[in-house]
Amino acid sequence: MDIIDWRVVVVLAPLLIAGGWAVFNILAAALGQVQSFLNKGS
Repeated sequence: MDIIDWRVVVVLAPLLIAGGWAVFNILAAALGQVQSFLNKGS
């Protein structure tokens, strides 16, 4: 009685990892731009 089909996990895991990495990088760049904008104003 297998709850998870491991083929689905094998296919989705790299996609989720790549998506998480992309979001992490975009969020870091966005925060850097916000900080730059806030520092420029003062």
